[in-house]
Amino acid sequence: AAMVQKYQSPVRVYKHPFELIMAAYERRFPTCPLIPMFVASDTVNEYRSEDGAIHVIERRCKLDIDAPRLLKKIAGVDYVYFVQKNSLNRRERTLHIEAYNETFSNRVIINEHCSYTVHPDNEDWTCFEQSASLDIKSFFGFESTVEKIAMKQYTSNIKKGKEIIEYYLKQLEEEGITFVPRWTPPVACKSESSTSHPRRPVSPAINIPESATKEGLSTKEILNTSSSPSEPTAGTPDDKLDADYIKRYLGDLTPMQESCLIRLRQWLQETHKGKIPKDEHILRFLRARDFNIDKAREILCQSLTWRKQHQVDYILDTWNPPQVLQDYYAGGWHHHDKDGRPLYVLRLGQMDTKGLVRALGEEALLRYVLSINEEGLRRCEENTKVFGRPISSWTCLVDLEGLNMRHLWRPGVKALLRIIEVVEANYPETLGRLLILRAPRVFPVLWTLVSPFIDDNTRKKFLIYAGNDYQGPGGLLDYIDKEIIPDFLGGECMCEVPEGGLVPKSLYRTAEELENEDIKLWTETIYQSASVFKGAPHEVLIQIVDASSVITWDFDVCKGDIVFNIFHSKRAPQPPKKDTLGAHSITSPGGNNVQLIDKVWQLGRDYSMVESPLICKEGESVQGSHVTRWPGFYILQWKFHSMPACATTNLPRVDDVLASLQVSSHKCKVMYYTEVIGSEDFRGSMTSLESSHSGFSQLSAATTSSSQSHSSSMISR
Repeated sequence: AAMVQKYQSPVRVYKHPFELIMAAYERRFPTCPLIPMFVASDTVNEYRSEDGAIHVIERRCKLDIDAPRLLKKIAGVDYVYFVQKNSLNRRERTLHIEAYNETFSNRVIINEHCSYTVHPDNEDWTCFEQSASLDIKSFFGFESTVEKIAMKQYTSNIKKGKEIIEYYLKQLEEEGITFVPRWTPPVACKSESSTSHPRRPVSPAINIPESATKEGLSTKEILNTSSSPSEPTAGTPDDKLDADYIKRYLGDLTPMQESCLIRLRQWLQETHKGKIPKDEHILRFLRARDFNIDKAREILCQSLTWRKQHQVDYILDTWNPPQVLQDYYAGGWHHHDKDGRPLYVLRLGQMDTKGLVRALGEEALLRYVLSINEEGLRRCEENTKVFGRPISSWTCLVDLEGLNMRHLWRPGVKALLRIIEVVEANYPETLGRLLILRAPRVFPVLWTLVSPFIDDNTRKKFLIYAGNDYQGPGGLLDYIDKEIIPDFLGGECMCEVPEGGLVPKSLYRTAEELENEDIKLWTETIYQSASVFKGAPHEVLIQIVDASSVITWDFDVCKGDIVFNIFHSKRAPQPPKKDTLGAHSITSPGGNNVQLIDKVWQLGRDYSMVESPLICKEGESVQGSHVTRWPGFYILQWKFHSMPACATTNLPRVDDVLASLQVSSHKCKVMYYTEVIGSEDFRGSMTSLESSHSGFSQLSAATTSSSQSHSSSMISR
C-alpha cells in the first residue's frame, strides 16, 4: 500500500478583518466559476444557534476531477463527491472547515482541515491555514497514478485559494462593501444575559495589545530581526511560518515544498533539544534530498549531532586560525556576484597545500574550511536582507594559475577529499556556482581524484575555463561585475586575499608531533621503497589496456641522485628470475630492486623512451603524469645518476675508482607511489589534458615536457 501523503500549509495572512473575509468566502457557494471542477454543492445539514453566533453547515460537493478517461471508466464514475462541514463561530471569529471524500471512501481516504482565524497580533487581519492527508489503500492497481492525480489537483487548488478570496473581496469592493460589522449578542432581558455573560471572556483574539505588527511586519519578521543567531527565540512552537515570510526570505516554493519545510521544522521543534537550525538551512537539506522529508530528516539529524560534537556553532566566535593559515591560505571573501551571492576567491594554484598539511595536519585545515562555510551562511543571511530577496548559496572562484603536481601530493589530496566529504554532508546546497579559472594541464588528474566525492547536484554547478578563456564570451563577466574582478585576473579591484606561497620547511611539524595527533602519514601505507645501485636501476611495470589512460607518479629521493625515465614496449618483459644473483634482482632490507628491461633489448627497437629523462637530486619530491598514447607495457625506471668522467682525459679519476670500490655510496633510495587513472574517470576532460593549448599556463620552471607525449612532471624542493 502507498504511504500516507500529508500536507501542511504556511499561514496565509489577509490584511482584512475576519467578517469581510467571511463575506468573500460565502460567495464560493453553491458553485464558483473560478474552480471549474467544482460543479455543484447541496446543503445536507444546517444549524444556527439562537443568538446567531454559531452557524454550522454541511454540504455535499460534486467535483469533476481532471483524470484520464480510461481511469474514470475503470473506476466507473464521472464525478467525485466530497462532504464539507463548515463551523462558523462569529463570537470567537473563527471558521473551521472539515472535508472528506464520500466516493471510494473504502479505497481512498482524504481528509482536509482548514481554518480562518483572527491574526494574533492584529485583530483586523485574518489568518488562513490548511492541512490534509491522502491515504490510498487500493485502486484497481492504479494507486500511484491516482496519487499523482490527487496531488496535482490538490496543489493547483491550494494556489487558487488565495486568488478566489481576493477575487470576491474585489467584487465586494466594487459593490461598495468594504466593511462588515462584527457579531454582537442580541439585546435581551436580564435573566438571559446574566447566563450568557460569563462566556464572553473566552475570546482570545480581542484583548491583545497593539504591537509593532500594525506597521505591516509579520510576527515572523519581528522574531527574525531581533533574534541573534544564538537565541533560540525564533524557534518557539507557536511561531508558524507565514506565506509572505517564505516568499521574502526563502523563495518561491511549491505548496508541497512549503509543506515539507513546515512539517520538518515542526518535527524538529517537538523532538530536538537545543537550538534548531534556521529555516533557510533546514530548506537546504530538503533541497539536497529533492524534498524527500525522511531522507532530509536523516541527513539533517546527522549534521546536528556533528555540529554539537565539534562545537561548530561557536567556531566563528571562539576559534582563532593559526598564523600559518592566515599567512599562507590563499583564500578569502570578496564582494558578491551578479546574483547577490557572497563571492569566495581561492587562489589554489598559489597555495602550498603540501606545506600546509605538513605544517598543520588535517584537523586545523578542516576547522579553517568549516569556519569559512559558517561565515558563508552568515553572509547569505546578510545579503538576503540587503538585496531584499532570498540568497541561500555562495559563489566560489578558484584560480588554478600555478597549479602543479605538488598539489597532487597524496596526503594533501586525501585531506582535501575528507574536507569535501564533511562540507558536502553538513553544508548541502550552499555552493551556487563554482568558477574554475586558468585550469592547467595537470587539472584533470586532480579533478579525477576529487570528482567522485562530489555530489551530482553540486557538480552541475561547475564551470571550468582553461588558460585565458575566462576573459572571452561566456566568461567571468557573465557572473561577476567588472568593477570587482580581482587585480590578479586582470581586473581593477584590489583583492585582499593572501598571496599564498611556499610554507617554509622550518614550520613543518616533526613526525613525532604528527604521531601525537594520531594522523599517520600516508607514506607508511601506500608508498613503496626501492634501492637503486650503479648498474642496477629499479623498474616498475605498468600494463595499459586502454590507450588513453594517465599514469601518475609521486616519489621522494631519499638518498643520492637519480635519473627518472619512462619507457614503452609492445611486448612484456620477462619477469626477473629470483634465483640468479648478481645485478638482475637484489632484494635488500633497504627496499626492493628489480630490473625488467632485458639486457639484449635495444632502445628504439624493443622499447622506446616516451619522456625525456629527468634528473632528480637528493631530498627532492617529484610528481608527474603521462597520458598514454598506446596500449602495451610502460616501464618506470629510477637509475643511478653518475657524474660524467673527467672531460679532459676520459680516464677515470682516482676518487671515482675509489668510490666504485665502496658500494654503499652507489646506493640511492627512493620512496614511490604510482597509479593509473582510466579515461572513463575523466568525465570528458581528457581532451583538455591532451591539448598543448597555448592558453594553458606553463606549469612551473621545473616542468619537463616532451613534444612526442603529453606529460608534466614537477619537482618541489
